[in-house]
Amino acid sequence: MHTTAALILNELKSRIPSLSDTDHIEQVTKGFSFDAKYFLSKPGSSIPTYVLRTAPIEQAEKKRHEFELVGRVYELGVATSKPVSCGKIDTLQICYMLLGYVQGEDASDVLPDLTEDEQYQVGWQAGCELKRMHELPAPPRLDNWHDRRLAKHRRQFEAYRQCGVKLPEEEAIVAFIEANSEAMQGRPDRFQHDDFHPANLLVQHRAYSGVIDFNRYDWGDPYHDFLKIAYFSREASIPFCIGQIQGYFDGEPSEEFWRLYTLYSALIMFGTVTWTLQVIPDHLDSMLERIRTVLSDHRGLESLIPTWYKPR
Repeated sequence: MHTTAALILNELKSRIPSLSDTDHIEQVTKGFSFDAKYFLSKPGSSIPTYVLRTAPIEQAEKKRHEFELVGRVYELGVATSKPVSCGKIDTLQICYMLLGYVQGEDASDVLPDLTEDEQYQVGWQAGCELKRMHELPAPPRLDNWHDRRLAKHRRQFEAYRQCGVKLPEEEAIVAFIEANSEAMQGRPDRFQHDDFHPANLLVQHRAYSGVIDFNRYDWGDPYHDFLKIAYFSREASIPFCIGQIQGYFDGEPSEEFWRLYTLYSALIMFGTVTWTLQVIPDHLDSMLERIRTVLSDHRGLESLIPTWYKPR
């Protein structure tokens, strides 16, 4: 057992009685989260009992809010981790969240092995669960969504202009955003998972089993949660994507949805470039390819409905 992990487990066992018979802690390195993540198991069990997330102690207040948010989502009946405990370990200068483990495998790994109908059904259930999460209203006293999102776009576009990378389609992207940004006016403010795609979803026994990783959560138009379809889910499984959209709407979506889906997919393009350069610069080529794929799917932003979408 890694020394730091062992120290964390010992500290937690002294604080949380239910961990008294937990004897194994294993660090999880998959994903791009800045949190450290561990699985905690009981003797003789091949299935973890808990998931532990830790962060620098300076993030304690932020993580407390995230922990409380997970609790609110769990209380809605969403299939996700049950919150167990949240706190600080001063001696190790970390804060932590202890959550129940949700059984299942990473959907991005499992979906290719399922039939197209099974992929669609996993997507349908994911869409239903996303709809349920979107019942949570945003906190009061936020500026309206249109102004917040447009201000963020302007900051990201300015950073992009200074980054040294130029998208060949820049003018077309800017023109599309300017022509369609008013569609954000009057949109509802709700909880956003903000990273809802197969790598953060679980599948067990060839069916949807839960959603995890809320550390990028935000507030705003619920339709904004669909843009990861364009960049990640579409690559993993098109039947899943169609199922997610149709499950969310219990049928076919409106033109308003497609306009906003395409707008949000365009708005994120400049921020995607700068984020990739800052966080995972060796992935820049693959991210640029994702942007080109989105543009191609929408025929250079001339079509609101992507070419891969087929009603069922």
